[in-house]
Amino acid sequence: MSVALNSESLLDLAKSRSPADRERLLLGVVELCEAGSGAEAVRQPQVQASLNSIFLSLVVEAEREIRQKLASKLAHAEWAPPALINVLALDEIEIARPVIAASPVLKDHDLIRLLVEATIEHQIEVARRPRLGAPVVAAILKQAEPAVLAALAGNGTAELSEADMMRLVDMARQVAALRSPLSRHPKLTGELALQLYVWVGQALRQALVERFRLDSKDIGVALAASVAEAHGGVHDSQGLLVVARDGEREAMERRLIDKLHAAGQLRPGYLVRALREGRLSLFCTTLAILGRFEAEQVRRAVDSDRPEILGLACAAVGIDRSVFPSILHMVRELNGGRPGGGAEGARRAVGAFGPVSPQVAGAAFRQAAKGV
Repeated sequence: MSVALNSESLLDLAKSRSPADRERLLLGVVELCEAGSGAEAVRQPQVQASLNSIFLSLVVEAEREIRQKLASKLAHAEWAPPALINVLALDEIEIARPVIAASPVLKDHDLIRLLVEATIEHQIEVARRPRLGAPVVAAILKQAEPAVLAALAGNGTAELSEADMMRLVDMARQVAALRSPLSRHPKLTGELALQLYVWVGQALRQALVERFRLDSKDIGVALAASVAEAHGGVHDSQGLLVVARDGEREAMERRLIDKLHAAGQLRPGYLVRALREGRLSLFCTTLAILGRFEAEQVRRAVDSDRPEILGLACAAVGIDRSVFPSILHMVRELNGGRPGGGAEGARRAVGAFGPVSPQVAGAAFRQAAKGV
């Protein structure tokens, strides 16, 4: 796309709802910003606030592929609005990865927040980030998530102190996945290599001996100490299984939605996007926040045999009558055929979009949800 896209062209694209035009609009705005990125004006608070509002309003309903392209485009942009970058960093991992890896907008406190709020996949990408700062390293070590520790051990540019290396080598006794990357780490010392030697396999032992010219007597002493310690009851873990913590993805989705809601960018179109991406829990959470419903009310409506209750909730947040049949179809596909009621139930559900205000529909939903 050429930077020659003028303001009139962008305005025309802004009126279109097609994914292709929305993509062209997003990338067109990026190119305009890149063209003026050297100017101080782009970094002014007022301009940043406007850019943040523009990008977030477009990203909220954008398709996955568009968000992925945007994340790649903005990964190295110093002018990118921080709120937008933080939202992209909390998106699906394939979208978040380039931003987490490279964005100069993400500071240490943003990365530490990701370690707390995001999934293990996101945390691993944080640990792999080049030139990772000491505060983030400290947070990873404190959290002690094995898969994240293994990623940190493989990051040769992270700001690891001697004490940090000692702690990682000590952890390698229990976490087998740390051993191989630590044996190659540029900050590994001969003393730590001798300690690591005891816990690694034959191939890594040979590599450590060649790299650090380990003395056979020192090795013998270390092995003898290890045998004595083993008889004292220290057991070794031989592998590492990365399993996401229960509910962590749902919790991260909730924090992402809260960010969009706080920025005034959470709109009904986000419901359709969530369903198209097969994310039923994201749909339910978004619907609850938009309608100010209890999450359990929405969950009961989705699992009921009365699709008209879901219809009331959608009417309350501004979903159009013509869009609801598609929403109901997608929810049923993702939820084992629920809400039930078949074709007759679907016809009955459209009646929820009667000549009533969203407020009345919301009140009717809350009342109806009590009975399911």
